[in-house]
Amino acid sequence: MAFRSRREKLRSILSGGTCVHPGSVYDAISIRIAEDLGFPLGMFGGSVASLAVLGDPDITLITLTELAEQMRRMSRAAALPVLVDADHGYGNALNVRRTVQELETAGAAGLTIEDTLLPAGFGEAKTQLISLEEGVGKMKAALDGRGDPSLVIMGRTGAASITSIEDAIRRARAYEATGVDALFFTGIKSRAELEAIVSATRLPIVLGGAPEELNVLEYLAGQRVRIALQGHAPIAAATQAVYETQKALRDGTAPKNLKGLPSSDLTSRVTREADVKARSADVLGPKQ
Repeated sequence: MAFRSRREKLRSILSGGTCVHPGSVYDAISIRIAEDLGFPLGMFGGSVASLAVLGDPDITLITLTELAEQMRRMSRAAALPVLVDADHGYGNALNVRRTVQELETAGAAGLTIEDTLLPAGFGEAKTQLISLEEGVGKMKAALDGRGDPSLVIMGRTGAASITSIEDAIRRARAYEATGVDALFFTGIKSRAELEAIVSATRLPIVLGGAPEELNVLEYLAGQRVRIALQGHAPIAAATQAVYETQKALRDGTAPKNLKGLPSSDLTSRVTREADVKARSADVLGPKQ
């Protein structure tokens, strides 16, 4: 399959002995930059998907179609493996199955399905979880929807910060039993909590939003953590850069005096200008 090598690279990370930081990606340019800088993996988060596609905060307004189409654009632009935050799978277990099928054909190397109740229920101020039984059903449906066995499917839970670390372990073990490839945890607050999870499970671990004391790659590697997220600073930086440039122009700064613009060399590299010119010359013929 066209995307199998990308998925095998993600599987190699999960089966290895080190922990890596992924590059946060959200569009064709950001994934090419991450690839050029040598990141081994891209992370396409739900929050950045919502910002890039809708300009909205992370409140589950983006649709599966929009998410998959953005992933498809990135898959075309670069060969970097991408792990996709598929949120709750965009509905019940049957919707999860469809979500896996769509993201697989869009080129994702892997995806996460979480047990958060999304969108937020009426009258609920705090984040809620679905039942363990429904979470298990979603993991089973995700695996059933997978056509390419190399596609990585991760069970994700935020129970550690919503209910308890004991509930997070209970859910993780149940998801592990369904046959998912890895476990993704958010809300882990300490080394003691992480070590309790490691002792109770067997699969590779992915961490999101960990505190400073956990951000030591050597330690994480020894705890079977293979991927540790670092948030989504690139899109925040891009937002600030666009704001400053637009403001400078609005305030009367001449385009030639703008600061922070990319060099022509960087622009040429991220747009793959040399490849495009070579291809054009080959198929269109030299211009007389």
